[in-house]
Amino acid sequence: MFKKTAVFAMAVLLIMGLSLAVGAEKRTTVKFFTGKVETVEWMDDLIRRFNKENPGIVVEQEYQKDASNVIKVKLASGDVPDITTVWDQGFADMGKYLDLSNEVVWWSRVQPAIRDMCTDLRSGKQYRIATNMTMAGLFHNKAIFAELGLKEETTWEGFKANLRTIKQKRPGVTPLFMGGKEAWMLGHLIEFMAHGVIKQQYGAMGSRQAFLANDDSKLRFDAVGGPIDVFAGRILELKNEGLLNADFLTATYDNQLEAFATGKAAMISQGMWALSGILDKNKNMKEIGFSPYPAIMDGTKPVVLAAEDSAYLIMAESECKEEAKKFLDYLFRPENLKSYSEFIKSPSSFMDVQANWGPIKDSVAQTLKNGVNIGFTTEGPSGFSGDDAGRMVQELYMGKYRTSIDFAKAYKASWDKAWKAANK
Repeated sequence: MFKKTAVFAMAVLLIMGLSLAVGAEKRTTVKFFTGKVETVEWMDDLIRRFNKENPGIVVEQEYQKDASNVIKVKLASGDVPDITTVWDQGFADMGKYLDLSNEVVWWSRVQPAIRDMCTDLRSGKQYRIATNMTMAGLFHNKAIFAELGLKEETTWEGFKANLRTIKQKRPGVTPLFMGGKEAWMLGHLIEFMAHGVIKQQYGAMGSRQAFLANDDSKLRFDAVGGPIDVFAGRILELKNEGLLNADFLTATYDNQLEAFATGKAAMISQGMWALSGILDKNKNMKEIGFSPYPAIMDGTKPVVLAAEDSAYLIMAESECKEEAKKFLDYLFRPENLKSYSEFIKSPSSFMDVQANWGPIKDSVAQTLKNGVNIGFTTEGPSGFSGDDAGRMVQELYMGKYRTSIDFAKAYKASWDKAWKAANK
């Protein structure tokens, strides 16, 4: 009797072991690759909850600071992520992204303007879906401005005059603080200020077509007095007059937020994605102003980024597309998007999500009226990313280029080389 019981028990254990093994074999790993540093912690928490509710799927997040270049290495080596936040026009042209145009349930909830921004010009398809709208411009410390009798300025000379006043009357405060060690941050300056000239001249669709086609008659990257030449000159003006932080080349994103939150910086260039980080460092900071980037060229207007944010893509080579979609379904639940929106302090692009996303909503609304609304430069060549452009600004600051037009010529050469490689 004992032997029969023992044999039966062993059989049960064997069956359970086999069942567990079979269960383990059915677990699918979904690799999520991102370059959004400010959302890593929030996403880790969401992933833990998703994995708990979906025992057959394990989502793993990987963050890389230089994601736009790292993903090229990953794809070349066959290490293809399943979901990513990295958009690259060249990858779209090569069919690297899964077409999400027919995901009707998702798109029926999204603002039509955001769907337009997520539409690839060449194919007319939607490969990415953005959960939020974002704005970027100049944050300023309203208390410092009030103490010095300053107001928001939209011309370059007025903007620079404000910085000079801050330098003279508040010697312990950096007029404009940049985290210059972070290439993406400097790449944004080119996108918003230099490319902003092109975007306002030719409109959203016209400028996107010009970037995509590398239309030199409109871009004028190496022209004397063109947008890149003028932009480089403006950066050198700020450097030469000591209106930027002394540690421009070594300061990080976190250093920038810390300086602003503690009143050691009067102005910073950032987007709504930075607001939560600022408030984390100083929960009592309420005097935050927001304004457009000043017009860098005569005859142009100030600009403010008003674009899609937090866009997600599924790679066409993914072997677990349905599991990837299931995770995005989970992310897109209204309660999760509400939490996300309030965490990153940015309005949701999903119409069924109502979130109290930030304390400067009114200031943002006014800024959108005061500046030309522009989008990201998403049609640039894949071999010349925003990080690459930012590294050129670092070189400009270090003195690699003798003049602003030398920088403009080098910028065009890098852009053209990447464009030609992508359009062979």
